Order: sequence, then structure tokens, then C-alpha cells
Amino acid sequence: MDMLQGKHFSITDPKGVNTVIYQINKTKEEYLNEYPKYTLERLDFIEEIRGESRRKTFFVDEPHSEGDQIVILSFAKERVVINSGLLIDDEVRISKNPGSFKFNTLYSEEEQEFKEFNYTPNMKRDICVIDPETTEELKPRLYFDEKENKVKGRCKLKPNKPYFAFEIRENKGNV
Repeated sequence: MDMLQGKHFSITDPKGVNTVIYQINKTKEEYLNEYPKYTLERLDFIEEIRGESRRKTFFVDEPHSEGDQIVILSFAKERVVINSGLLIDDEVRISKNPGSFKFNTLYSEEEQEFKEFNYTPNMKRDICVIDPETTEELKPRLYFDEKENKVKGRCKLKPNKPYFAFEIRENKGNV
């Protein structure tokens, strides 16, 4: 039987808050000319209800020995708290002074498609579009662009509904 190698950690969401966590992955050097430098992977979790709060245990399947950068998104009514952290050994270190985060809230009066974004060979991408009410990711419509020889995706946005979109970029050597 195969053994999974990984780590886990837990957080507790108070009533009215729903937290999701993404691991930031660096693209392998041989793919950097064609794909984004960083991609995002949403961490799986299990949840248990404890009174009015919920305890979530998140899993990192293949942790890196030097640590794993994570983005923590806590959705509450009409706002999102964004933080970053590092999973090293069996400890999560959350930034005391979060860096600057740039994100977009998408909203349209008409149905539209969100811009094209590229996928890496392992089907990861650098942009995530999230429904803030359910905290579920929008599933993009994938297609193969024969002209560029790449797999691309687009998300369809419903009218009169807000969405939260973010991507990971490097700024002066920092993620």
C-alpha cells in the first residue's frame, strides 16, 4: 500500500467566516519561458463543527523541505481578509505584517467571460476566481489554443454577482 507523504495543520473559523488556503508553487525552470513563474493550488481540508465555529484541517500532500508558501483567504460578509504564511516542518508561520496584496473584485451587469489564462503542463494556473458567497472556485472552460500550442481557460461570470480574483506575481524578488 502506498503511503502519502504530507503535512497538515488546523485553523478555526468563527461563525460567518469561511477560510480557504492556497499553496504557492514555483514553476520548474524548464517551463519558465512558456508558463507563469508561480501557480496556485487550493489545499484540501476536512471540517468539523464545534458549537458555532468550524475547525478545518488542511493538507499539503508533498511539502518542500525548505517550506511551502501559502495564501490564506478568510471570507466574511462583504469582505476578504488576506494573509500569507509559510509551512515549515510541522509549524505554520503566519505573517505578522502582511505584505501588500493586489486583487480584483469582478462585477458586471452582463454575462461575460473573464480573461484568458494559461495552464502549466500539470494543469495548474496562476489566477483563481472565487465566488465569495460560497468560497468555491469558478471552474474555467478549458480549450486548446492551436495557434499558441497551449491549454488555456476562461471563466464565465454571471451578471449582477461579485467575484474575487487573485494571481501570484513576483515584485522585487518577493512573491
